[in-house]
Amino acid sequence: MHWIWIRIAAALTALSGVVAGFIVNVDRAAREGQQLGDVLANYFSLFTIVSSLLSVAILVTAASWSERHPGSAREPLAIALGMAAVAAPVILLGLVYNLLLRGMPSTVALGDSAGIHLLDTYAVDVLHVVMPIYFVLDLLLAPRRRGLPWWSLGVIVGYPLVWITYTMVRGEIVANPDGSTPWWYPYPFLDPHGAGGYGSVFAYIGAIFAGFLAIGAMIVATGRYRERRAARRSAVHAPGALPV
Repeated sequence: MHWIWIRIAAALTALSGVVAGFIVNVDRAAREGQQLGDVLANYFSLFTIVSSLLSVAILVTAASWSERHPGSAREPLAIALGMAAVAAPVILLGLVYNLLLRGMPSTVALGDSAGIHLLDTYAVDVLHVVMPIYFVLDLLLAPRRRGLPWWSLGVIVGYPLVWITYTMVRGEIVANPDGSTPWWYPYPFLDPHGAGGYGSVFAYIGAIFAGFLAIGAMIVATGRYRERRAARRSAVHAPGALPV
């Protein structure tokens, strides 16, 4: 199958996971009497959901460019940067979930129907298992991937830096939809009202950014290796090249 269609299929898969989670949140808000606007604003502020929507956008953009430029050897720098900037958070989300969170007590809400439970499970698995695996495969196998310069690490960590700033500012000015607190943070380890206060929060943020840098370095190094290997193969098969 042409990789254009593989990327389109991946984008549709990610979108289906976001839609499944959307349905779950709408259902729970209605049953628990929460303000739907507040619930959805929080849902679309989750790092998983923002990253997934960005992945849909860059995958469609990359596929569209490849369709319109079949003769080009490599994808443009902007698309390569976009793919790397999205791949890093999606892969990190997959690692954190599958290594640390999988197997923990179910987050299914009281009163969830079997259908809502199934949608919830589908959304979690698509966004935390399927998509991380896909982005690893895209990094290793997709043709026409461009190797990135090392300064690309600044771009890769730029998106999570913007998100964390937005989240920490927003957390203090929005209330929990369930009415339990006058603040709302998407993940407990980012809540400065806990026992560890801001010290614990900043320690977690530091660890997260170290993870982003490590994964970003892996993405850049892999892309540069693939590009060098492709260049060597092209040189060997070029007209007049000496056998090696």
